[in-house]
Amino acid sequence: MTSLEKQIEFIKEIDKLKYIQRKTKLLNSDRNENDAEHSWHLAVMAVILSEYSNSSIDLLKVIKMVLIHDIVEIDAGDTFIYDSQKNHTNTEEELLAAKRIFGILPTEQAEELIAIWEEFETGETNEAKFAKSMDRLEPLLQNTSNNGGTWREYNVDFETVYEKKKVIKNGSEVIWQYAENLLNENVEKGILKKKQEKTNPS
Repeated sequence: MTSLEKQIEFIKEIDKLKYIQRKTKLLNSDRNENDAEHSWHLAVMAVILSEYSNSSIDLLKVIKMVLIHDIVEIDAGDTFIYDSQKNHTNTEEELLAAKRIFGILPTEQAEELIAIWEEFETGETNEAKFAKSMDRLEPLLQNTSNNGGTWREYNVDFETVYEKKKVIKNGSEVIWQYAENLLNENVEKGILKKKQEKTNPS
């Protein structure tokens, strides 16, 4: 198989990402977002918001990260970030998926994308930190627009959401300040409940 044929096979394979449903719904909508829409949205967000990164970043690498970060879910499926039964961190299942799917490509491209995917998962470089900021910001905007969205649907408390969202700070202090204010507004509006409010409803 030629390099071009391998690349076309990969392009056809990742079309499956459009079928992977996320728990989060589109802004002001009751339709679930799919992984392809999510990845596209993050890529545009990275372009628009890159000036707020804490550190100098290679924007093209960030765009590559957010476009490919969920491709493994073609095999592994989407794990809801607030799922208490299944760990949301990098799993052996996802690594196998990365090697299979990216492995369709010519060796050099496959190795590059696997490395970029692993860099995002590890979350230690400036690019990975900013990419993760985008990944955590988008569903925050969606749930806010949907009167709590998945937070309300799955009875997720403020403290749990806050713990997951504070990762934004690692990539952008400015965006985290915006996000933190938004979280507090959701509490004030009664959309997000604190643990004590859930255990002792007034």
